Amino acid sequence: MSRKARASSFRPCRDCRPPKNQKNEETAMQRIAFIGLGNMGLPMAVNLARAGFDVKGFDTTPWASERAKAAGIAMAASCADAAADADAVVTMLPNGAILASVYDEVIAAARPGALLIDCSTVDMENARAAHEAAENAGLKSLDAPVSGGVAGAAAGTLTFMVGGSEAAFEAARPILSRMGRTLVHCGDRGAGQAAKICNNMVLAVSMIAVCEAFSLADKLGLDRKAMFDVVSTSSGRCWSIDTYCPVPGIGPNSPADNDYKPGFSAPLMLKDLKLSQRAAASVGAETPLGRHAAELYEAFVAEGGADKDFSGVMPWLAGKPRAG
Repeated sequence: MSRKARASSFRPCRDCRPPKNQKNEETAMQRIAFIGLGNMGLPMAVNLARAGFDVKGFDTTPWASERAKAAGIAMAASCADAAADADAVVTMLPNGAILASVYDEVIAAARPGALLIDCSTVDMENARAAHEAAENAGLKSLDAPVSGGVAGAAAGTLTFMVGGSEAAFEAARPILSRMGRTLVHCGDRGAGQAAKICNNMVLAVSMIAVCEAFSLADKLGLDRKAMFDVVSTSSGRCWSIDTYCPVPGIGPNSPADNDYKPGFSAPLMLKDLKLSQRAAASVGAETPLGRHAAELYEAFVAEGGADKDFSGVMPWLAGKPRAG
């Protein structure tokens, strides 16, 4: 887990901690291992515990483990320890290589019939390999990456894009519905990851387009509020302007109003764009805007954006000289 994850806005509080003895009929005997308790994983695990699930967590980093304990999550000594008696194992991990390593431990320790739910955003190859390893061990599995950021994880309003069998999806529904508001079964193994990288490619391209439009409007002397009022109610409307506007003081509160401190960091957007381009190359898909977005975010991260929200590309682009 990256040290940058320390910058999370999520802080356990009295109201966030799972109430003692809160159980319901649906979750009374449901034991969940949650591996990966960073900025996204911890609030997701807390929501499961608050819903009455018996959650045991694990993370390799001491700071994440301490935060989880402070939030009332019981901690295991290892991945295998967490998974050993779990009905379901949820993972939220940084990349596919770590997923593969964690699954080696989890699958060896998991009880027969356990359900594995990976909520990480990883490459298609590792996602499908994780499914195959689980299937070979007689376990059900899903790839279930999310959209909604840290705020959505804390509020329990995430969107889950799910790949795997219909039976596994239905088995996971009571768990996923406690962490998210929208559950979409996208298809068989790897389909969730495919949906995630396509969605985030759209998001990156639209954010860059909104930033370029505001930069142009500034230079044309157009008032930013007028620009927002027009675009957010007309044909240019998109999430990047009417929900996550990259200029401060306009529209709903966004990272732009907090010096671009990350909700969804630029390095994570770059990671997802690289995954989209890797997938595009593997199937011969032409994605010139996605490719250019990846190039721009790579430059932004290298030139000071590593600790910024992905919408922080706005002032960076505005300060660049015009090419040609």
